[in-house]
Amino acid sequence: MLNVPAQAFPASGSQQRAAAGGRSKVPLKPGRSLMDWIRLSKSGKDLTGLKGRLIEVTEEELAKHSKKDDCWICIRGLVYNVTPYMEYHPGGGDELMRAAGTDGTDLFDQVHRWVNYESMLKECLVGRMALKPLAATTETCCALPEEKKLLNGMLPKNKVLDTSSKDLTPSYDWFQTDYLVTVVIYTKQKGMNSEMVIVDHQDGRLRVDSILRDYSYLLHIELSYAVQEDITVRIAEKVGKVEIVLKKKDNIPWSKLGQPLNSHNSFIKCTDRGTEIVKPYTPVSCSLKSDFKEPSHHDSTHLILMIKIYPNGLFTPELDHLQIGDYISVSNSEGSFKKSQVQTLEDLFLLAAGTGFTPMVKLLNYVLTNVCSLRTAKLVFFNKTEDDILWRNQLEQLALKDKRFEVQFILSEPKKEGTGKQGKISSSLLSEFVKRSKKDSKVLICVCGPAPFTEQGIQFLQDLGYSKEEVHSFTA
Repeated sequence: MLNVPAQAFPASGSQQRAAAGGRSKVPLKPGRSLMDWIRLSKSGKDLTGLKGRLIEVTEEELAKHSKKDDCWICIRGLVYNVTPYMEYHPGGGDELMRAAGTDGTDLFDQVHRWVNYESMLKECLVGRMALKPLAATTETCCALPEEKKLLNGMLPKNKVLDTSSKDLTPSYDWFQTDYLVTVVIYTKQKGMNSEMVIVDHQDGRLRVDSILRDYSYLLHIELSYAVQEDITVRIAEKVGKVEIVLKKKDNIPWSKLGQPLNSHNSFIKCTDRGTEIVKPYTPVSCSLKSDFKEPSHHDSTHLILMIKIYPNGLFTPELDHLQIGDYISVSNSEGSFKKSQVQTLEDLFLLAAGTGFTPMVKLLNYVLTNVCSLRTAKLVFFNKTEDDILWRNQLEQLALKDKRFEVQFILSEPKKEGTGKQGKISSSLLSEFVKRSKKDSKVLICVCGPAPFTEQGIQFLQDLGYSKEEVHSFTA
């Protein structure tokens, strides 16, 4: 991550700074409101200039884009081309220019930490910041007890693991002293070097990506306690052992390393006439009507996706024409949802629009089989017509089978009566369908769909009195 020296934000004398010390908005030109921006971002126009590609951005490349007509900004490791957003920014383009060509995370957090920039700037995403190669020293230490972890990413056919190859499965462990926490990853691969290990630490979350020939091993954990920014990486090349040394901020004993983060998005890349196209998709279970038993091939070598094919689309027709033996590139999964959010849950409400249903599949699977305190699980499923409802029969069968589960279909353009309620997401509709089973019950409301749907849903829920901790949005 790049670091920008701390400075006043908004700038003194800026249009965004009010005379009394608060913030004021800059008058926007006609046609430059938030809804105008949402319409532009959903229009399909290429706002990044990269024709759908996601790239890795170096510090040098980022610095080149520091002009008002060519402005890139990094926020929490992700780089956005904010040039098209200049005229839509309520604080004016000058405020965006303060972070032009640099890491603007600190400046952003001083004023806009509450803003859902991931959704608002989704179509402006250029890619990730490239992490500099880590200095590595060869070191050997005694073996530690191993905790088996699943592989992330796709394995080629000749790398598919079976019971005879368990010894080659990567794993990790950790230990601590009064001042340090050391995470040890056993890659089981000789010849590891610093360029094959990517370490990132942001907002208390540690992400370690180890590149292992044709696939990768991902460790993604929300740490139990705060650590200093100074992180040391040591690699024993001959045995493929990676050590990440963290310095504790408070010299207290840790009972556990932290909470593993459960991701929901995998990015798939294919090439269309020489242009790389990257899209996020959510892995799902194979069914909703198999008594919620995990599929027999749950061995980290299969990936089940639910993808709607758009005949005139840029990406899905390419997937639709793939044949057995063809290859696509699949990233490690990403996301911020944690199982701890539902462990003692009583009421779960899922608000999904269209293919925003996909992250709800595994979540339903998990809570109905593992959360003993669960009283109700309700899916409010928004679609345009009856034909757009994904897995309708399975959802209806599940509602008949499990009394805790209920599904409500909301259609904006129904073709016939009786399928569900007509309408769109609104405060009155949510007040009708989202109700606690008892006063002060522990509730979680998950929202997923197009950006306007998600943003409106979160706002309506806040207006109805639900706290930020009770609402989780799935975003790509």
